Amino acid sequence: MPKFVAIYLRVSSARQDTKSQEPDLKRWATAQDLPVKWYRDKQSGKTMDRPGWKRLESDMRAGKVASVVVWRLDRLGRTASGLTALFDTLTERKVGLVSLKDGLNLSTPAGRLMANVLASVAAYETEVRAERILAGQSVARAAGKTWGGSKPGVRKKVTSTQEKAIKAMHQSGESITAISKAVSLSRPTIYSVLG
Repeated sequence: MPKFVAIYLRVSSARQDTKSQEPDLKRWATAQDLPVKWYRDKQSGKTMDRPGWKRLESDMRAGKVASVVVWRLDRLGRTASGLTALFDTLTERKVGLVSLKDGLNLSTPAGRLMANVLASVAAYETEVRAERILAGQSVARAAGKTWGGSKPGVRKKVTSTQEKAIKAMHQSGESITAISKAVSLSRPTIYSVLG
């Protein structure tokens, strides 16, 4: 069975796009001898449970993937444990990993060391970002800032267009928070629609 190169792109939210990642990856893909298949996700890197990634994993298990190519390592994920487990899986299955911007190649001992260091850095950045958010929220609360726009127990009316969008985004694997932001409704309202 002929293998292909899997190119994986990811952004964290529905409001973002992969346009900044695409030029380098397209340029790289045109120089390859093997066929290329693209996988995309618009979901947080805190979990490996993402629709595009699940399709790529399925193809890897089936022995179809020669290597995985990403723009930066943090596009694969942002937890050290998730990335380290992924590196082990790729090595066991003899699937290469190339990160264009990080200059990473898992086929060498130095590449594996660098991959694990970069995974730890990605996890560190996620933790520091979370600390900054919590600190900012604490300061805002102390200054009297509140969150949420409607009175407790009062839900906005959901239009049929919003309901269709909510169900479609949920079906495609979007997080409740991303859906909430996209349709400008609270998370409890989203949950009630998905009920």
